[in-house]
Amino acid sequence: MVALPFLGRLSFLLLIATTTTTAFAIGIHHGSIIRKPSSGVLNFREAPEFRNGDVCGTNASERIHIAMTLDVNYLRGTMAAVLSVLMHSTCPENTEFHFLWGKYEPEVLVSINSTFPYLNFRLYRFDSNRVRGKISRSIRQALDQPLNYARIYLADMLPPDVKRVLYLDSDLVVVDDIVKLWEVDLEGKVLAAPEYCHANFTKYFTDLFWSDKELSSTFNGRKPCYFNTGVMVVDVDKWRQGGYTPKVEEWMALQKQKRIYTLGSLPPFLLVLAGNIKAVHHRWNQHGLGGDNLEGKCRSLHPGPISLLHWSGKGKPWLRLDSRKPCVVDHLWAPYDLYGSSDHSLEE
Repeated sequence: MVALPFLGRLSFLLLIATTTTTAFAIGIHHGSIIRKPSSGVLNFREAPEFRNGDVCGTNASERIHIAMTLDVNYLRGTMAAVLSVLMHSTCPENTEFHFLWGKYEPEVLVSINSTFPYLNFRLYRFDSNRVRGKISRSIRQALDQPLNYARIYLADMLPPDVKRVLYLDSDLVVVDDIVKLWEVDLEGKVLAAPEYCHANFTKYFTDLFWSDKELSSTFNGRKPCYFNTGVMVVDVDKWRQGGYTPKVEEWMALQKQKRIYTLGSLPPFLLVLAGNIKAVHHRWNQHGLGGDNLEGKCRSLHPGPISLLHWSGKGKPWLRLDSRKPCVVDHLWAPYDLYGSSDHSLEE
């Protein structure tokens, strides 16, 4: 458990970084004409433009590709995540965002354009029909939304010029230079992520799965290691060549016949790739800050260095802050909140 004074120091440093980073004014966006949001629900402050490095190239080979989903219910988290990436990147102008959305919500696009008028991004519509009939009810309704499964189809949606992509959930903030994660050597693997081999792996699947020798034998020869699909570096070409999308879909189809898991889109990823990914340092996914999937109770930070804070689980920091009942770790998210005129970072 990390001592509370450390949380205070980290939060203070994040606040200082927010107010002292030099502004920068180069960027390309592929959205619509910039307009101010008309809806109070999507009223975000305009973020500064950052120039953090003295020497930053503009070659396509130097570009960092980040994929995220766009959902009006999680837009506040997405805005904070984007801000955190840009703020801590040595060369934020080299970052290109690839946003996946399930339905056209013009107010979301307007909010992005007005909040980050310099942002370099592309939009992709995820057709929910691709997972129609493939999604099984899980323990939490939010996990059952079609857009939550879009990460399975990244290789089909991204253009051929994108060879590698970093997928990030919307309930996280980055407090380090994202290029350090981006440049990880995949060593021939299709995917890299923080890996946890001492977790209770059995809890991700039902007793029916483990009692079926044919099904459970899928892990033969593989060390059953959990990884969180909210932070992944993916070799897009290798994913396509290996046919990983249909492999994941096969387990989703089986789930419709036999209930072998309860956690949405995560288990089929584990069934296909657990124990066969490139492991990266745990500092890149300080996960579980949202608590468990049922109650979302407060949790403390895990010991060790931190490069990314992830509120996976039921509890989301913006909701807990608004309720005036935040967890201690939520104050580490607050400095990145661009919503309205709120400033939770100064609250006790």
